Amino acid sequence: MTRKDEESALRSGKSRSMNGPASGVEIRPVSGRRDLRAFLRLPWRIYEEDSQWVPPLLSEVAKVLDRSKHPFHAHAEVEYYLARRNGKVVGRVAASVNHRFNDFHHTRIGNFGFFECVDDVEVAGALLHAAESWSRGHGMKALQGPYNFSTNDELCSPGVLVEGFDHPPVLMMGHTPPYYAALMEACGFAKAKDLLSYWLEAEAPPERLLEGVARLRSRAKVLLRPLNLKDLGGDIRRIKEVYHSAWERNWGFVPMTDAELDHMASSIKPVLDPRFCVIAEVEGDPVGFALQLADLNQAFARMNGRLLPLGWLKFLLYKRKIDQARVLTLGIKPGYRRKGLDTMLILHLFRESLGAGYPRGECGWILEDNMPMRRGLERIGGRVYKVYRVYERPIRGSG
Repeated sequence: MTRKDEESALRSGKSRSMNGPASGVEIRPVSGRRDLRAFLRLPWRIYEEDSQWVPPLLSEVAKVLDRSKHPFHAHAEVEYYLARRNGKVVGRVAASVNHRFNDFHHTRIGNFGFFECVDDVEVAGALLHAAESWSRGHGMKALQGPYNFSTNDELCSPGVLVEGFDHPPVLMMGHTPPYYAALMEACGFAKAKDLLSYWLEAEAPPERLLEGVARLRSRAKVLLRPLNLKDLGGDIRRIKEVYHSAWERNWGFVPMTDAELDHMASSIKPVLDPRFCVIAEVEGDPVGFALQLADLNQAFARMNGRLLPLGWLKFLLYKRKIDQARVLTLGIKPGYRRKGLDTMLILHLFRESLGAGYPRGECGWILEDNMPMRRGLERIGGRVYKVYRVYERPIRGSG
């Protein structure tokens, strides 16, 4: 990551100190290049002894934090904080207000994210106190997280990992130390929602399922087709239509702006295989879609967060050895649910994956109470292997 990247990733912040309730812990907003570097590099200390952690690409994290580059900031306010004890950085957090989310849900919820902390409840309490105070000052009544920054952005998955520490995270999914849940609870946070990840691994899908899906497909006159790169703009519009219709009532959902959709499309286009972006149509009308990507984390794990000077060479070398994938998203319009379309889409990706050399992979994240999706995955042999938890607590003194 270049000095220019670091400088552009941050607007000038406040210089005042904000001390939390913890003795000896100093909380200050990130201000300047040095603070930003400390914010970005802290995870290398937190996960130094964790063999399952996959370092994020520093340049990508910097882009997300950059208020001038990432489209999230067009409808949100954000502040970044560092925690120090005796001059040493021991924690970080981002406090944010997503106005688009609050307007859509008629709520006043502040969020915290990019949370990293040593195993010390005083440090965690001071960081979350800073996020709470900042959110209260912006009129919020509850604090929820962690998010980086919303359920749309997926720099890594929302929540704290509470099950599944013995497996490395797949692409765009999170990994946190086992003690984070205890820190959250010690700071007065309670569970808001669990998010599940399913693991699929098999040489072939069950024959009975193949026969059942074939009957459903014929009866419903469903066409499953890959993304059309010659009409990419048109297909992106169709996917956006399905996305907003399919997730509108889901917990945590917020409609994506055109800028956010374009940003996400441009981010994944270089690694997108059209076979794994599938659109379901009924009489030409898009009614569902699913998106899968190769698990690039298998290559990123070798790069230590850097593309330069040798990161690209390592990426190209290890990319050829990737043997698993992640289903990022799958959605169906309300009028076409409970007709087997979810199973059709999952089965389609499953079969294509086997042909492409991905005999295993993850489907996630999935809301714990999304039983139709969970049953569909379990019918083809999926099992829950990771659980992430989003926490919430009322903001004290918010009025």
